[in-house]
Amino acid sequence: MSNVCESSGKKPRSGGFKYVRSGIAKKQGGIGLKIRGKTLRWFRPNIQKIRVLLPNGTVRRMNLAASTIKRGFIRVKIDGKMRTVPLIKATRGRQTLYRKLKEQESR
Repeated sequence: MSNVCESSGKKPRSGGFKYVRSGIAKKQGGIGLKIRGKTLRWFRPNIQKIRVLLPNGTVRRMNLAASTIKRGFIRVKIDGKMRTVPLIKATRGRQTLYRKLKEQESR
């Protein structure tokens, strides 16, 4: 699974270091801790694969960050334009939720 959010574009970022130290601390009677190596840390977004119901009635699987899912809106390309639409999780089966929404709009 790709580690990039399709809506917000969040992806793994590096920053900070993990240090490997050896020796005995001065307060324990040693000559101090020495740094033997440092490695970049990686901060990875919490990517979830969910089924999304788009405004045109299609269901699409998308890789979305958990923060995007909590926000409740996604940016998606529809008819060649980027639009912000509410996030509606698709149910399994024949788009029952979509049909219910259409019935409510027609009333």
